[in-house]
Amino acid sequence: MSSCIPDRKSKVTAPSIRAMKGRTRITAMTAYDCPTARLVDESGMDILLVGDSLGPTVLGYPSTLPVSLEEMLAHSRAVARGASRALLVGDLPFGSYHESVEQALRSSIRFVKEGNVEAVKMEGGVERTAAIRAVVEAGIPVMGHIGLRPQAVHQMGGFRVQGKTAEQAERLLADAAAVAEAGAFSVVLEGIPTELGAEITRRIPIPTIGIGAGPDCDGQILVFTDLVGLTSGHVPKFVRRYAEAGAVIAAALAAYREDVLAGRFPSAEESYGAAPPPAAQEKQAPARKAAGSGRKAGS
Repeated sequence: MSSCIPDRKSKVTAPSIRAMKGRTRITAMTAYDCPTARLVDESGMDILLVGDSLGPTVLGYPSTLPVSLEEMLAHSRAVARGASRALLVGDLPFGSYHESVEQALRSSIRFVKEGNVEAVKMEGGVERTAAIRAVVEAGIPVMGHIGLRPQAVHQMGGFRVQGKTAEQAERLLADAAAVAEAGAFSVVLEGIPTELGAEITRRIPIPTIGIGAGPDCDGQILVFTDLVGLTSGHVPKFVRRYAEAGAVIAAALAAYREDVLAGRFPSAEESYGAAPPPAAQEKQAPARKAAGSGRKAGS
């Protein structure tokens, strides 16, 4: 096994992720704040993505589209304060790299300088190769993203599986090859048939990170709130819920409210003691003096 491949304690880098292709599975997860980042990082995940999914999962937006670069930078800084081992990737939000190669480069540089990330992710295939190449040439690792692209949801007519026809599949194969050729160190495959995910993984030299792309990708990523059961409403088919943290939190909040209303919280053990009030101290003073005089007289 290559020495570039990290163990579960050493720092993960873009080159070490690329070296993992075909040798060991890659684990990835999203995070949007410091406490979550610490949990994800300590779990041994290889990649920690500050995803623009923070729009609907954390900020209450209806989609990822309203998320601004400033919001992404703020959350990236918070995540960076909680992570030390995983490769930290920042998701370039909609509108921060679409106008020109120069804009993509400026946004990526800000992500590294102000957001403290170690790589950036951008959606798109063939049409995004010039931007990927420019950012990579500037010394910033790039993760690609093809297939179902949430930032292009209106163009795609909704969150629909991509690559189901032969024509669509060929286009995605071309996109994957173009992203790899442009210098990306890995590529996210989202919402595509299992067979296509396997074929892309076989054909390109960089790792594929699947999310709804079948089990044959080089790695997998999920949204943290989906995995732990904090998401309400529709959950995609590809999500496996490993916990129901939402139900646990709801029960804890209900119990706290009931204890406050019933006067059970805080208890004496959860309250601080204090010196007696001044009036009580004055009443106790003569008694202490008398007791002291008695001891002296009897000695």
